[in-house]
Amino acid sequence: MKLNYIFLKIIGLILILVHLNSCGFYRPVSAKDYPPEPEKRIQKNLQEGKGFTIMGATKNNKGGDFSFASSNEMWRASLDILDFMPLTSADYGGGLIITDWYSDDNSSRDSLKISIRFLSNEIRSDALKITVFSKQCEKTVNCVVSKSNPSIENELKVAILKRAAKYKKDLIDSNPKRDLNSILAPGDKN
Repeated sequence: MKLNYIFLKIIGLILILVHLNSCGFYRPVSAKDYPPEPEKRIQKNLQEGKGFTIMGATKNNKGGDFSFASSNEMWRASLDILDFMPLTSADYGGGLIITDWYSDDNSSRDSLKISIRFLSNEIRSDALKITVFSKQCEKTVNCVVSKSNPSIENELKVAILKRAAKYKKDLIDSNPKRDLNSILAPGDKN
């Protein structure tokens, strides 16, 4: 009887660990990204705005929080770069932006359509997959659609990455540099 109880506890613990691992609870990290001294780690977390709240003490619970798209630098930069083009679809959850056909003149014989897929939220060149399609028509019929020149895709990618990096830098610069001593109580400074 006691052996069955211990066996059930072990199975339960294994199931909990497997569940936590599948939920992304365990994420491998590199030690080189974090300073070894606890004070410096705390200082780094404070500068990046990381921390915790107890029962959502600082959140405004008056409705939905729709700030997710504005806090993602890659998303904001992509929308800013494509601001001149009409959008067919912009799905933040799916990580996809699709523009409508665009022509800079009224003839609409030659037009472009851009598709941006976000593969990661990190500001990296492999985090974006940009596809540019071009359409050439004879008058208003006999249109030929093809993938455009890869140089346009590369120019767009570079422009988006530069703008996203600028947004990230502005965000880091706008956070006040907090000192560990400013958050400790006067009696805790040892």
